[in-house]
Amino acid sequence: MTIRAIIVDDEPLAIQGLQLRLEPHDDLEIVDTCTNGREAIRSVKTHKPDLVFLDIQMPGFDGFSVVQGLMDIEPPLFVFVTAYSDHAIRAFEAQAVDYLMKPVEDDRLADTLARVRERLAEKNSSEEITRLKEVLSEVAPDAAEEIAAEGEAPAASRYEKLINVKDRGQIFRVDVESIERIDAAGDYMCIYTGDNTLILRETMKDLEKRLDPRTFQRVHRSTIVNLDQVRQVKPHTNGECFLVLESGAQVKVSRSYRDVVARFVH
Repeated sequence: MTIRAIIVDDEPLAIQGLQLRLEPHDDLEIVDTCTNGREAIRSVKTHKPDLVFLDIQMPGFDGFSVVQGLMDIEPPLFVFVTAYSDHAIRAFEAQAVDYLMKPVEDDRLADTLARVRERLAEKNSSEEITRLKEVLSEVAPDAAEEIAAEGEAPAASRYEKLINVKDRGQIFRVDVESIERIDAAGDYMCIYTGDNTLILRETMKDLEKRLDPRTFQRVHRSTIVNLDQVRQVKPHTNGECFLVLESGAQVKVSRSYRDVVARFVH
């Protein structure tokens, strides 16, 4: 699949530099470049790209205004490209796929494009399922109603409410809602609750399957966080951020998992 992209930046040299860095990625096609926000809105509505690389600070319409100006259509994916790290939280609020700092590094750009490909694949799968459901509702309405009813069943019932943890010769029954975060240490999990830390012998992959993903999300290769325990998001360098939890603990969100923040930052 070819990713059709637009680059928006008020600095022509910045556009040229990004174009050069994108050349090695054969599945990406630059369909247009724009030097201001109003031009970008017109271009997106005309070309209907999959992806927009969008500068934030521009004269007149800034990058966030461009996103707002496209809310009347199905918007493309956005990657913000900027020289300023203090816009990171607003970028997450705008549902950006990623937030790149100038000058853009080749490795970071490659990581970003990998995430774009994943998002587009998920989007296409979702659209395909929708089309199949529409066809099914026409040719087999009874089956369609049965599938819809199954889809409405409470998903939370599949996940654990209590976890038994054998630690220091005792068995603790841990209320899942009380878990603040979970850190991996090899095949052991450190489970932090409001007043206790317990050690569970289990892999993170297996433990993730037991927890409701609407509440528990991985924010680092070795850390899962209870999103209900998050009280503050603090921006960090290069678009990264820290989550401040109810207990005051701070957890760094790695670059690979920053889209998790967008799920609960409003």
